[in-house]
Amino acid sequence: MPALPIAAILYTPEDNIEALLVRVARTLAERGVRLGGVIQHDIATAINDPCAMELEDLRNGERFSLSQELGSGSEACRLDPAALAHASVAVRAAVDQGAQLVMINKFGAQEANGDGLRDEMGFAVVSGTPLLTAVGKRFLPEWEAFTGGDGSLLEPSFDSVIAWWDELVQSN
Repeated sequence: MPALPIAAILYTPEDNIEALLVRVARTLAERGVRLGGVIQHDIATAINDPCAMELEDLRNGERFSLSQELGSGSEACRLDPAALAHASVAVRAAVDQGAQLVMINKFGAQEANGDGLRDEMGFAVVSGTPLLTAVGKRFLPEWEAFTGGDGSLLEPSFDSVIAWWDELVQSN
């Protein structure tokens, strides 16, 4: 087991990473694990917007929009900066309130560029709180630079993620 309790599910666009993270979160919560962080729900089919996303605060179940409406024809990033600030507060509050595991939906383009929830990932790890996230294969070099190569890379499967958690708990 690595020195730092960090795990990233390594995935491709074909993997339904959001559904996997939701399943893992629900299972661990049912086991009584105090979760913190945010996971993503794609809601495109629910509101007829192909890019619509929302985040769920795992500490309290609150959901809030991650994408902002920019109008038709806009080519700008739809990621809502206010939603990122809200997610940052949620992650930090969970760590401060003793979460046993912080889950953050992904280490994506924003985090690879030094933005997004990258600082919150570091905050969780520095506090000693285990971190679980997902990283697309295209961002693996940036992830490895961020973690210094320390951490676990997991297969995009429920069993792989639960086995990582169970091993982490047993080693502590």
